[in-house]
This record gives sequence, C-alpha cells and structure tokens, in this order.
Amino acid sequence: MKPTSAWLILIIAGLFETGWAIGLKYSDGFTKFWPSIATGVSMAISVWLLAVSLKSLPVGSAYAVWTGIGAVGTAILGIFLFNESKELLKLFFILMIIGGIVGLRFVAK
Repeated sequence: MKPTSAWLILIIAGLFETGWAIGLKYSDGFTKFWPSIATGVSMAISVWLLAVSLKSLPVGSAYAVWTGIGAVGTAILGIFLFNESKELLKLFFILMIIGGIVGLRFVAK
C-alpha cells in the first residue's frame, strides 16, 4: 500500500474513533440500543482501519495520530454538541494537538 493511502486510511480511522467516543455519550452507558450499536460498529471500523494502515506506517506515529484525531474531533464535537467549555486555553491546547498530528505525519518514514 502506498504511504499516502495508508495515511488517508488512518485519518478515516481517527474520524471513526471520534464517532465512537461521541457515541459513548449518546449510548448513555450502553443503555440505549441504537446508539450502543452505532458505537460498537464505529469502534470496530476504527480499529480495523488502524490495523490496515499499520501495514505501511510506523506504529508509534500512526497510533499517536489516530488518538490525536480522535481527541481533537471529540473535543470539538463536545463543544458543539454538548455545550462544553470553549475557553481560549482549551482551544490553544487543541491546536497544539493538531500541530503534533501534522508534525508526526511529516517526520514518519
């Protein structure tokens, strides 16, 4: 697999990670059926796509990027969907995570 394709797959895996993290909130501790199903499916797809990307990417960088995308996506959606804090310092640290993700992409071989 080409590295560009592996990075694209990894990005999609990170988006699914965001999906299952948000799904956990909607599932209400796995007490709501459909949100729980969607969360489980998102988890499975996210981990499977991560595994596929690891065929071509270094595990340390790929895992950090995967969790970083999930963390940033979840934090941003938390602000919009659940009215979580959007204080300036929080946004600054989200930007720092994004900087780390981009940096890892460029230094990974």
